[in-house]
Amino acid sequence: MTKMRTAAASSLAAAGLLFTLAACSAPAASQPTTSAPASSAAASSSAAPSTASGTAGTCDGVKVIVDSGALKQSAADKSVCVPVDGPTLASDVLGKADVKIEGTAKYPTSFACRVNGVPAADFDIKHKGGTTREACDDKNTVSYWALWVKPAAGTWAYAQEGLDSLKLSPGESLELLFTVDGEPAAPAA
Repeated sequence: MTKMRTAAASSLAAAGLLFTLAACSAPAASQPTTSAPASSAAASSSAAPSTASGTAGTCDGVKVIVDSGALKQSAADKSVCVPVDGPTLASDVLGKADVKIEGTAKYPTSFACRVNGVPAADFDIKHKGGTTREACDDKNTVSYWALWVKPAAGTWAYAQEGLDSLKLSPGESLELLFTVDGEPAAPAA
């Protein structure tokens, strides 16, 4: 009985965290419908973060990945290396990566409702129950931007803090992954 209660409480806590961290998703008709893989998108200005330093494919700073997932919205997708000297707020890392975040009504600086304008308010997000639009009102529970963190020598884990309190250090990775109906369940690599 205790194991069942613990499992149920854990499931509810995880669902609550997902809902809270995810919190937003409403689209735009003017967004492109195709996307480049997140790993192929990179910053292009000289002030933008470098794509890698050290050996090929490594990042001495914080690797930032934005993956629009099933939305296939290339306007959001990005993969860059952001130089940092020490622990840095995720919101600051995203700013340096030129990733534009719109928060939710209840959590305007903690959670991402839109990333680089995706999904726009008038974009239909298809899910198992039909379609929804992201109003950024913290009521959407089927689709959202999930925040993932990967230590330098480790595996992806769902972030336990919001963008305004999560600190990242050199060698770590941060991914914003758009999730619909719990899929994808985690970043690809």
